[in-house]
Amino acid sequence: MTLRHTFTPLDNVRLGHLCGPLDEHLRAIEAVLPVTIQRRQGAFRIEGSAREAERVLELLQSLYERARKAIPADLLQLALDDLRRGSRARLAGSDAEGDIVLHTRRADLTGRTPNQVQYLRQILGHDITFGIGPAGTGKTFLAVACAVDALERSAVQRIVLTRPAVEAGERLGFLPGDLAQKVDPYLRPLYDALYDLMGFDRVTKAFEKGTLEIAPLAFMRGRTLNHSFVILDEAQNTTPEQMKMFLTRIGFGAKAVITGDVSQIDLPRGTTSGLVDAEQVLRKVQGIATTRFTSADVVRHPLVARIVDAYDAQQRRRARAANAPES
Repeated sequence: MTLRHTFTPLDNVRLGHLCGPLDEHLRAIEAVLPVTIQRRQGAFRIEGSAREAERVLELLQSLYERARKAIPADLLQLALDDLRRGSRARLAGSDAEGDIVLHTRRADLTGRTPNQVQYLRQILGHDITFGIGPAGTGKTFLAVACAVDALERSAVQRIVLTRPAVEAGERLGFLPGDLAQKVDPYLRPLYDALYDLMGFDRVTKAFEKGTLEIAPLAFMRGRTLNHSFVILDEAQNTTPEQMKMFLTRIGFGAKAVITGDVSQIDLPRGTTSGLVDAEQVLRKVQGIATTRFTSADVVRHPLVARIVDAYDAQQRRRARAANAPES
């Protein structure tokens, strides 16, 4: 099928932003879907199956409407991720009815995949939620977004973010400085999410007021966290004892989210991951929800999903080889 379309009113600035330098946005769309896009001035010709051609035309129209400014690469990539998964491409300001709206600095923040939408609903509807899956699936970022939203709505009085201080295969040695400077490298991903969702000035003020706290997991022992939104990140690097300790810190009016990737455990060989153990032990406990993410939920560079799939395939091959009977 061939679809022909001319954008009206024709705006050369919008047209340039839509197509990108040397039509790189059009080439990016062709790389995701089995279509061919040709254009002459403002006239476009899309060749492909009827369904794919119509989806691409819908995306081009949406992009044209917001192309008063240059289209960021990450916005285009998120829209292409939607198309790759077979769903309707969504852009900022065009969320589908029924989407969860979070009160953060990111007005376009929403679940991009079915698992992400389920994750958000589980966080809002449960006191303890586990998010387990590979890198780039939004586990930590969405959890921090829900925490910021809860603080904005006064549903909680503070946000507490923590993670185990486990080195990812490196020996960092003695770190100079005070306590905050020693643990900052481990907690940097949480800072990055907060700055993106709240802005630097608001994050600084929240630390000063005590409504925002970031600490290593070891500092949670003996505490009771009432009216708090607590996030344990990189939970695959906890021991079962640490996980039990963390989960029993939850007080009245509190909500906890535990995130981790069980394919990237940095604990000493032979040590059981607290995240793996907790998923099994708490499987039937009422009030606890678990979302399992896959490479289909990756919302980073498209290569990340391919890398995750490649490593998963290698692990499966090794598992089959290890279980194969000796001849």
